[in-house]
Amino acid sequence: MVSRKVTLYLWPILCVLTLLVFCFDCATGLGDVIYAINAGGEAHTDSLGVRYERDPLQGKVGTASSYGKRLLIGRVPPNDQILYQTERYHHSTFGYDIPINEDGDYVMILKFCEVYFNAPNMKVFDVVLNGDHTIVPDLDIYDRVGNGVAHDEYIPFSVVKGRLYYNEEESDIRGGKIRVEFIKGYRDNPKINAISVIKGKLEDVPKLPPMPSEPEPDEYREEAEDKKPAKNRRPSGPRTPDPYSIDDSSIMLPVFVAIGAFIPLLFCLCKL
Repeated sequence: MVSRKVTLYLWPILCVLTLLVFCFDCATGLGDVIYAINAGGEAHTDSLGVRYERDPLQGKVGTASSYGKRLLIGRVPPNDQILYQTERYHHSTFGYDIPINEDGDYVMILKFCEVYFNAPNMKVFDVVLNGDHTIVPDLDIYDRVGNGVAHDEYIPFSVVKGRLYYNEEESDIRGGKIRVEFIKGYRDNPKINAISVIKGKLEDVPKLPPMPSEPEPDEYREEAEDKKPAKNRRPSGPRTPDPYSIDDSSIMLPVFVAIGAFIPLLFCLCKL
């Protein structure tokens, strides 16, 4: 009898919890997260509930940096800023091995943030997937978003029978793992702030909010105003009469009057 009463009380609670979990999954739009690491940092759970593990390259390859902690990172909520404040960079090419065990559609999210340089063309590098696919060429984070602003790259790919397909190209998956590499170039060192891979479609992945639009400078607005048609511009004073539209006779009449008055006066003076 007691167990039945307990069941009756627990059943509504279980239903509510199930509904909440279902609604959360629908709101985030995330599929199964099969891989997530916080490069250069410790484990962290973000605002979507994704658990990022501690960097597996800690103490092995490259340099972990938390230099970005001095900045407030734009485009992300406070809880997620740590993912962009820590990073791993290397003076040579480096990468991460990601286990892939099932066929299907996947999306890799690469998180970046420029926390050091304050100009473009200072740090530029490529990102290569599975040794054959250049998924992000000539990445200049500052040129994309500036300093201290989050930037994500979304890379959709699919896996079918041991082969990876990306942008109509394909490559072999060896040992049940794919590899993402950050290629050393001529402008500083390659880096990464965080990586996650989900099983699902690109349209199901929550994206960063768009960059805020910058207002037009005053000189551009003034130049645009000058280029508007004359009929749309209002004059700043009264209209000036057209000198060519005035009747010529109205101008010559005073001249004839003056000449007529001067001739008799001249005649009188000659008699004297």
